[in-house]
Amino acid sequence: MSQRDSGYARQERDLYETPEWVTAALLPHIKDRINGPIWEPAAASGNMVRALEPLGWPVLGTDIATGDDFLTTSKAGFDFDFIITNPPYESAQAFIQHAINLTMTDGLVAMLLRTDFDHAKSRANLFRLSPRFAKKVVLTKRIQWFADSTGSPSFNHAWFIWDWRHKGAPTLAYDP
Repeated sequence: MSQRDSGYARQERDLYETPEWVTAALLPHIKDRINGPIWEPAAASGNMVRALEPLGWPVLGTDIATGDDFLTTSKAGFDFDFIITNPPYESAQAFIQHAINLTMTDGLVAMLLRTDFDHAKSRANLFRLSPRFAKKVVLTKRIQWFADSTGSPSFNHAWFIWDWRHKGAPTLAYDP
């Protein structure tokens, strides 16, 4: 079975603004774990930054469009143990690995990805073989990326969470 075409042209640099409800679905799964500033490195206009503010910590939003390339950020001077974002799909694997490396040894990483992103054998190091992979939060509603759209979304999504404090097998959860 194949995915149907959404009928929309692909956005440059995978610029798909995350609706607030999508980020809100993540908050119950991380709120007790976040204890410091949060970095959203693919912030675009800041939808996710605003949706993360109820956690009560400062949220820094940066984006490649404003000259901040997350993938070239080094650990030197890095103050964020918590990275939460909707990465560009084409760079998602690199975003995940870089975020995990930047948040060593006490941090948490949450990435919004297609639900089947963890299926690829080539990504086993990020999922099946990673002791940091803690949880998958499946969204039970498809994301409408464009407010004025009349089309139907064609992909399912989930939040994937890596946590340096995690012990044991990862868990599976569903948004309310």
